[in-house]
Amino acid sequence: MEHLLHHTPGTNVQSSPLSLEEQREDFKKNRFIAMPLAGTIVWALLGISAPFVSELTITWMLYIGTGAIFYLGAGLSYLTGERFFAKSVAKNSFDRLFFVGMIMSLMVFAIALPVAAIDHTTVPLSIGILAGLMWMPLSWAIEHWIGYFHTLTRTFGIVAAWYLFPDARVEAISAVIVAVYIVSLITLERRFQSIKSN
Repeated sequence: MEHLLHHTPGTNVQSSPLSLEEQREDFKKNRFIAMPLAGTIVWALLGISAPFVSELTITWMLYIGTGAIFYLGAGLSYLTGERFFAKSVAKNSFDRLFFVGMIMSLMVFAIALPVAAIDHTTVPLSIGILAGLMWMPLSWAIEHWIGYFHTLTRTFGIVAAWYLFPDARVEAISAVIVAVYIVSLITLERRFQSIKSN
């Protein structure tokens, strides 16, 4: 899943208990681009590959590729400075909130998988929407509109693409997701640079 849990290196929440509002202010200082960058790469590769492989192959690629986003994002986090698993990275209540939210989103696959067994063309629809749900609590936590924009635009765009392009659903849905990711990445980076400059 497209997981957004990480924290600014060098802070130590555990040694000095902070209020929830102080933890939120600390959490808001994060960059938040490693996971969206990973998602952009994976969905772009899926969209590019879809016309050249069988339906069975692209279905498995969707499962494997989207499942690999977290691991790719974790690796990229060391290039973006977010360093997900660094020992110096402290976690706070907002990190735990997103972990719980991620588990909640995974539980929805109990519906998506049986539906996919009936109609495999629903896989990009269901996975594309489910993987974008975590952007909603992100918006609330960092008090910024980008997460609401991402989830809503992505969800409606995916549904529209699924109906409008029945013969190229993976390609169309991938294009929607990548476009939304690009807007989100630009916005998050501008937000981060603005915080750094203050």
